[in-house]
Amino acid sequence: MRPDTVLMNARPKRAAAALIAASVAVLCTAFAAQQSGWPVGVGPDPKLPPPNKDGWIPNVNVAPAEGWPQGAMPTAPAGFRVTALATGLEHPRNVYTLPNGDVLVAESNHPPPLNGEKDKMAQGIKGKGMKWEYKRAGAGVESPNKIILLRDADGDGVAETKTVFMSNLFSPFGMVLVGDTLYIADADAILKVPYKSGETQVTDKPVKVADLPSGANHHWTKYVVASPDGKKLYATVGSDSNIGDNGMAAEEGRAAVWEIDIATGSKRLYASGIRNPTALAWEPQSKTLWVVANERDELGNDLVPDYLTSVKEGAFYGWPWSYWGQHVDSRVKPQNPQMVAKAIPPDYGLGSHVAPLGLTFSDSRMPANYASGAFIGEHGSWNRKPFAGYEVAFVPFANGRPSGPPEDFLRGFLSKDGKAYGRPVGVAIDGKGALVVADDVGNVVWRVAPAS
Repeated sequence: MRPDTVLMNARPKRAAAALIAASVAVLCTAFAAQQSGWPVGVGPDPKLPPPNKDGWIPNVNVAPAEGWPQGAMPTAPAGFRVTALATGLEHPRNVYTLPNGDVLVAESNHPPPLNGEKDKMAQGIKGKGMKWEYKRAGAGVESPNKIILLRDADGDGVAETKTVFMSNLFSPFGMVLVGDTLYIADADAILKVPYKSGETQVTDKPVKVADLPSGANHHWTKYVVASPDGKKLYATVGSDSNIGDNGMAAEEGRAAVWEIDIATGSKRLYASGIRNPTALAWEPQSKTLWVVANERDELGNDLVPDYLTSVKEGAFYGWPWSYWGQHVDSRVKPQNPQMVAKAIPPDYGLGSHVAPLGLTFSDSRMPANYASGAFIGEHGSWNRKPFAGYEVAFVPFANGRPSGPPEDFLRGFLSKDGKAYGRPVGVAIDGKGALVVADDVGNVVWRVAPAS
C-alpha cells in the first residue's frame, strides 16, 4: 500500500479519536462543574480537606450489630420489590450468579494468620480495643468457610432450596465460572473445581491454581474475575496494614490487582498501590476492568475517600506514600518521592469510610434510569462520625464512565438510634436481572427486582 494511501486511511481514524477525546473532555469538564454542591470526597475531582490525624486513639464509631426486627427489610426506590432470597445464613460475604440462575453465597470471615505471622495491628491496647469493636459490629464470628447454593425455582424472589455447595475452604470470597470450571478466591490462593450445570454440591477436591500473598491477612478478602476471553483471571489482594505499619516487607505483592494465566497459573502484578481493592467488574460498554477500594484510616472524618476506578495496566495508585494521586501521607516513614511522582488519582470518589466491598454493573433488564451504572455494596464506616455507607449505592454511567452523583439505592440498614440491622457486602445481578445483595450482619441475601 502506498504511504499516501496509509495516511488517507489513518486520517478518519485520527479525526474520530480526536472527536471522542474532545467529547470526553467536555463531559468531564461539565461533570466537574456539577460537583460544586456535592459532598466532600465524592466524584471525579473530589474536595479533599486538610488531614486531621486521629492520634494514638483512633476515632471509633461502630454501629453495633442488632439484626433485622421481625418483618423489617431494607428499602429500594419506587418501582422495585425487595425480598429475602434467603435468611438464616452464616455471615454471607459475597454472591455470584451461575448461568442457570442459581446463586452462590460465600459464607466467610477473617481467617487466622498463616506461616506463624502475627497481625501487629491487632496487638497492644489499641489492637485489643479494635478487636472488641469488630465484635460489636458483627465481625467477630468464626469463618464458616463454606459456599452455599440458593435456588429459586418458581421465580418468586425466595429460594426454595439452600444447600452446602462447598465446605472446608479458607475464608472464600471471590467466585467466577469459566466454561465448566469454577474458580474460588480463598484468603491465600485461587482454587478450581469442575462444575456441571444444575448440581447442588461439589464433591471434587479443589485444585490450587495460584498462590496469593497472605500471612497476617489484616485485609483478607480476595476477589476474582475472568477476562472476557476466559484466558486470564484478575485477583485482588489488600494491604497487610493501614499505612505500612508492619513494614514494607510484609506488603510484598499486596495492595494490588494480580493477573493470572489460567493455562499455566503464572501471575504478574497488573496494578499496584491500591490499599484494599475489594471487588472487580467489567464495565459492559467499554469492556474496561473497574475496582472499588477502601482507602486509609485515621486522617479524620473526610479523608481519605474510598473510590471506584478503572484499573489501568501497570498503574500505581499511591498507597502507602500518597493518596488520591500525589497527596503525600506524612505519617508514612520513610517517605518515597519517586513512587509518589508515579501515583495517579482514581476515577471517582465514593466518600470517606463508606467501605465499598461489592461491585457489579447493571444491564438493560433494569429500568432505564438504572440500566447503565455500577451498584456498590457499602459495608459502612467505623472511623467516622456521623456514619457513612451502610447502603447499596448506584453510580450512573454513560459512554463507559461515571456520569453523575451516586444515588442511595438500597438503604435502611441502620436503625434510628445507630444500630446495624444489617451491612451490605457483595452484590451481583441474578439470572432475571434483579440485584442480589449479601448482608453479613443480617445473615440474609436480599433480592431487589423491578416490580414489573
